[in-house]
Amino acid sequence: MFFDDEEYQTGEERLVQSTRGEYDAEENVLRPKTLEGYVGQSKVKENLTVYMNAAKKRGEVLEHVLLYGAPGLGKTTLAHIIANEMGGQLKMTSAPAIERSGDLAAILTNLNEGDVLFIDEIHRLNHSVEEILYSAMEDYALDIIVGKGPSARNIRFSLKKFTLIGATTKAGMIANPLRDRFGIICRLEMYTPEELKDIVTRSAKTLGIAIDDEAAGEISRRSRGTPRIANRLLKRVRDFSTVGGSAAVSLKDARFALGRMEIDELGLDDIDRALLRAMIEKFDGRPVGLETLAATINEDAGTIEDVYEPYLLQLGFIARTPRGRVILKGGYEHMGCTPTASQSEQITLFDKKD
Repeated sequence: MFFDDEEYQTGEERLVQSTRGEYDAEENVLRPKTLEGYVGQSKVKENLTVYMNAAKKRGEVLEHVLLYGAPGLGKTTLAHIIANEMGGQLKMTSAPAIERSGDLAAILTNLNEGDVLFIDEIHRLNHSVEEILYSAMEDYALDIIVGKGPSARNIRFSLKKFTLIGATTKAGMIANPLRDRFGIICRLEMYTPEELKDIVTRSAKTLGIAIDDEAAGEISRRSRGTPRIANRLLKRVRDFSTVGGSAAVSLKDARFALGRMEIDELGLDDIDRALLRAMIEKFDGRPVGLETLAATINEDAGTIEDVYEPYLLQLGFIARTPRGRVILKGGYEHMGCTPTASQSEQITLFDKKD
């Protein structure tokens, strides 16, 4: 049930998506082991430091932690750090992998005192498994029903005290009874280019990559505010630099490699641009439904909603309206287009409603 790598994906992977895909030994090497080495998320770090120190002084395990935010912001890394700081073993699994309540029972009964159980995509737990988790989180006990009908009886097993860390990109999809049982809830924010530059520089040093300061800055600016993407781009830029025979990754090397990967100055790739182009050319700037847009660019609707749209929304290039997705002035400018009269009217209508 447990696995060392995080949930893997099959099929061709989009290079700048922040869902998990490439996950190798280098990824573990790049993970900081302490909060001091963890870059960014200053408020979360400060609060977690207080919570962990207080738990240690009381001689207790840390309360259950819910981490939520966009993919690739460091939720799994924080779970590793919490386990390391609290002196417990980290056990990792994913909600879709826990198919039956018996699977969860087997995991919980194998935990030792002070262990940390990390459940990724916790919003995808099925209802029967979730109900088993309630008593485990609240009372450190496991309630099992044996038998059926009038002869059925409840047996309670005591569990050793542990810390559950749940990670999700969709906190709103977690049932209220489950969310209320987390004593610590942390929201992870997108990273600034300066923070990402620090991460790229540290990762390059860890991997033995010589890189110019300007090259590190160029990679960080095109990483969509996400450390996982920054580290992935660093390794791909390294590949181009190595083949090109450069002793160190220069700004020229970085720009060449990112250009070959079709990642522009803001971190948009060919799929992002295809989405914006379709909204401009095929729908003339009018509101378009998600399913229609997905069919137009031959992409899954869920992937557009979860992977592509959040960053475009953050940039102010598109907006979600009751009638559908609308491209805004910034989207036209980035694509080098001037809105027509009808397109300008659509933008004006949206601005008035906003």
